[in-house]
Parts: sequence; structure tokens; C-alpha cells
Amino acid sequence: MMMGEETQGYESRMRDEGSEIAALETQFDIVRYMRRKCEEFGLRYFIAFTLPGFEAEKLSAYSIVSNWPQEFLSRYDANRMVRRSAGIRKLRLTTVPFSYDMLEWIGEAAAEEDFGNFADVVNAHGIRVGHFFPVHDALGNRGAIVWSGEKQELPLDDRLMLQMISIHLFNRLAEIGAAWKSGQVVLTEREVQCLSWTAAGKTSLEIAEILGLSEHTVNHYLNQVTRKLEAVNRTQAVVKAIRRGLIA
Repeated sequence: MMMGEETQGYESRMRDEGSEIAALETQFDIVRYMRRKCEEFGLRYFIAFTLPGFEAEKLSAYSIVSNWPQEFLSRYDANRMVRRSAGIRKLRLTTVPFSYDMLEWIGEAAAEEDFGNFADVVNAHGIRVGHFFPVHDALGNRGAIVWSGEKQELPLDDRLMLQMISIHLFNRLAEIGAAWKSGQVVLTEREVQCLSWTAAGKTSLEIAEILGLSEHTVNHYLNQVTRKLEAVNRTQAVVKAIRRGLIA
């Protein structure tokens, strides 16, 4: 393949990734997308967060989406790693992507810092290396997306692609967050009907009979509503819809 064709192929992939991210509607969609990217790039974990202030105590308070194991995040917060992390400190000084070997850094800092058995937790979950991508949204709010795993080096093309993906993801998360805060969730007439009957205690089969639809179609509408409202189940979707005034 000629160099020009390689460049065109790479640029085409970047455009495709950007278009796919722009079409993601909820944080759940973004989590699923990021899980796929981890598999594609040979990584295991991700976290997107706004840049913590100097007095921050817990990274979890700044996390937007993550698939970090709960044990790891709890230990990270318990050790106040957000204040001690070399990665967090560097994020305040640079906008250039970088990588950190967690175990190497813990080993170097062990003489002055007491990390307990945090190194064991890092090893147990395979979150050894973090690839940090500083990002900011359209309003200038700074943050980062960190992709983690055992992989210590990323090929240049992978690093460039993850940088572009991270930038788009952080901005999309900001857009979704703004829409959520302002209540900009749009439901179709059928979705409102199905959710209203669910609130009234009707089953999918009963709603299907009332509306003259198939049970499968009703389930589809209810699943769509649950996803739009970022609810974990239909019951929570009903509660969120009532609070937002989407159904009576």
C-alpha cells in the first residue's frame, strides 16, 4: 500500500471513530464503546475524570465514567492517591499524553510514602501502566482519560488514535452531562405511552394489548426509554421520568 493510501485510511478511520462517538447518546453507550476500544488496543481499564483540585481527597468524586474494579478505586481513594499520584501532578503541568508505570513509581516512592498493600492490588487487577490523555471540553474544563493495563508501550498510531478518541469522548461526555442537567431528554409518543402504563403497574403483555402492539415492540420502547434516562431498570426509569415531568 502506498503511503498516501495509508494516510487516507488512517484519516478515514479517525473520521469514523469521531462520527461513532458523536452518535453515542448516554454514558452507558460510552462505557460500552470504551470497553470495545480496550479490547482493540490490548488494554483492560479506563477512567474519564475532571482534573481534581489540589485539595481533592478522592478521585471517585471527579470520575465521570470508569470500569475500574471497585476494590482498586476504594483502595486508591483510601490511600488518598489523588494527592500523591505523579500522574495527577503531571496532568496539571502538561497537555501532552504520557504514560506511567504504577508499580515502578510506587517502588521509587516507597522509601518516603506508605502505600500499604496498594502494589498488591495493582498487581491483582493488572492495572500496572496508565496511558494518560489530557483533554478539555468546549468550555475549557480540563480533565483526562486514562487507559490502563499491562501494556507498557503503545505504537505511535495507537497513541494518536487514542488521543483523538479521548478528546472526542470527553467532549461528548460534557454534552451528555449538559443535556442531562438541563433535562433535555426527548421521548417519543409511544415511549411515553409505554412508560406511563408501566408506571400504572401494567406488564409488557398488558401494555401490548392496550396499545395494539406486540410484546416485543413494547419491550423495545421500554428499553429505549431506560437507556435514554440512563436508568438501570424500568422502575428507575419511571421514577426519573416522573421527576423530570416526562410522565404524570
